[in-house]
Amino acid sequence: MNKWIFRGRLSLKSFGMSIGLISLLSGCTLVKRPETPATLNSRYNDQQPALSGDGRWVALVSNRNGTNQILLYDLRAKQLVNLPGLNQSNVILESPSLSRTGRYLVYISSIQGRPDVALYDRATKRTELLTQGYRSWVRNPSISPDGRYIVFETARRGQWDIEVFDRGPLIELDIPDGTPVKGVNNVRSQ
Repeated sequence: MNKWIFRGRLSLKSFGMSIGLISLLSGCTLVKRPETPATLNSRYNDQQPALSGDGRWVALVSNRNGTNQILLYDLRAKQLVNLPGLNQSNVILESPSLSRTGRYLVYISSIQGRPDVALYDRATKRTELLTQGYRSWVRNPSISPDGRYIVFETARRGQWDIEVFDRGPLIELDIPDGTPVKGVNNVRSQ
């Protein structure tokens, strides 16, 4: 589907409406712009961008479907990537942050107005609420490049403070393919 956009200037003369309309039409040019919802920018609000550590992925918040949702854009392929199970109609998502290769995506998930820090794993296509049951407001999460640590702001003490969430040493780290993992002992069965 194509969208036509008129570019030009309006020149209203005191000679009457017909001369003003002719002037308007003669000063316009047609620009053919395809309407493709799979592009990085759209006619909707696209905001809160986050770039992966390797520079390939951009996570952003968009209201293309009538509610805030998180989209992932592949800068190499120049297209949006499907995130199965992430966006739901009754949940507002915002403040995305990406790990090094974009495997892990951390964000704020608000169900019925209550924000939680959530983690989406693109490899398993699963979401985990990290602050479910937390008795304080949270905002602005950020994930470490390897995906182990998540920092966010919390109002637990009546003011905004920083908390660090350690996912633990046993998680699968987000590292480039072929990179040796330091500090991990390889145990062989005998």
